[in-house]
Amino acid sequence: MKTLRTLQTLSKIGKIISKIIFIFCLIGGIGCIVGMICLAVIPDGFKLGGITIHGIIEKNAEISIGTCYSAMAVGIILCAGEAVLCKLAENYFKNELEAGTPFTLSGARELMRLGICTICIPIGTAIAAGITYSIMSAFFTDIADFNLNNTSQIGIGVMFIVTSLLCRHGAEITGKDCEKTA
Repeated sequence: MKTLRTLQTLSKIGKIISKIIFIFCLIGGIGCIVGMICLAVIPDGFKLGGITIHGIIEKNAEISIGTCYSAMAVGIILCAGEAVLCKLAENYFKNELEAGTPFTLSGARELMRLGICTICIPIGTAIAAGITYSIMSAFFTDIADFNLNNTSQIGIGVMFIVTSLLCRHGAEITGKDCEKTA
């Protein structure tokens, strides 16, 4: 029973972390949208003592306004994808805590879905971000290159899938949820 308590504690932590990252993704995505709107609505930028925000960005940060637009557009896509993953993870942890054990067939199916989504969503967002970057490159000059390498989540997704199979096996051995599959 000590191991089950540890698993439940880790599930509580996972649920909290998933919720926090989900909120950060929302803030990041909304911040990118607001930034794009501000750059579009105020083309010359705010003036602070005769210096515009555009000038500060281009001179101090040494990036073009086109790069800013591109980065924010890509940021919206990446934040949206990560927010979906975090919400799926939060739901998994919530359901696992309600069940009281990870060894249920429904929990194993949900963990399998989370693993597949953890592999597919980052790949999909990287493709969408690459397309968005290409489109933005057609409209703006001097856009900095982006590295959209997001392969680390593939390993995490595979581990979720393997873990889901272990949880499914545990559910089959203990007989949890067997009546739900019929």
